[in-house]
Amino acid sequence: MGLLSARIYARLPTEQANRRTRDIDKKSSADIVRLIIAEDRLVPLAVARVARDVARGVDALAKTLASGGSVLLLGAGTSGRLAVLEAAECPPTFNTTPRQIRAVIAGGKRSVFRAKEGAEDEPALGKKAAGSVRRGDCVIGVAASGVTPFVHAALAEAKRRGAATLLVTSNGSSRSRHADIVIAPLVGPEVVTGSTRLKAGTAAKLVLNALTTGAMIKIGKVYDHWMVDLKPTSRKLRLRGERIVGDLGRVPPARARALFRASGGSVKTAVVMARKRLASGQARELLARAGSLRRALGE
Repeated sequence: MGLLSARIYARLPTEQANRRTRDIDKKSSADIVRLIIAEDRLVPLAVARVARDVARGVDALAKTLASGGSVLLLGAGTSGRLAVLEAAECPPTFNTTPRQIRAVIAGGKRSVFRAKEGAEDEPALGKKAAGSVRRGDCVIGVAASGVTPFVHAALAEAKRRGAATLLVTSNGSSRSRHADIVIAPLVGPEVVTGSTRLKAGTAAKLVLNALTTGAMIKIGKVYDHWMVDLKPTSRKLRLRGERIVGDLGRVPPARARALFRASGGSVKTAVVMARKRLASGQARELLARAGSLRRALGE
């Protein structure tokens, strides 16, 4: 997608003025906050209206991960930072590897901390970002405006390479031929005109949360409502792991700690050890054959 004219940009949904926040600069601090909160309340409703598209995205991600493929999230500016955040939070929560869930922001890693907005206008950078994508992978482009050249070039290259492609945007008219699935919650004009780090950013975060969490649930990294594949890289996560082992393994805290330690910090292995009275190696073998904790427990 080439650079758009100033007239076309001015017509984008994300560039429209919000009549409800006119003269906001004359308001008291309390009124400013009330206006911002009132606008933010519209975001979950907008995301709920595209739940069917989000569910299709969950299935696409789950299919990729279940078959050994990788998921690449990418974007520019706020959208890129949200992509990086989503990828960074998956390893401790779901014990994913750096290859399974990764992210690229236009302008490179330094753009996470210091804005480099012009990078979004470089389609060559987008094509390069998708250069390692393989058939069977899944690429999620995040672009509030729906017209970011970096994102569209990346999606085009990913599609050419045989990957599934998703576009997360706040532009309902964005129907990219490079995206298999378009998820477009219509959040309306921003409190500050054009500042898509606000409602559009919040909507993108909600969508990304649902996509990754839903996919992880589908591939067995959640049992009931427990994160049974967490990576115990901190005291908080280690203690959480021990509590889950105690609850699901139906053993007292001291026994849960011992099992969790013996399992090498694997909640699923420790739970199987507790419930099936198995050694760690036997529990791991049972989990590998079963494919999920629920099946390993015979449920």
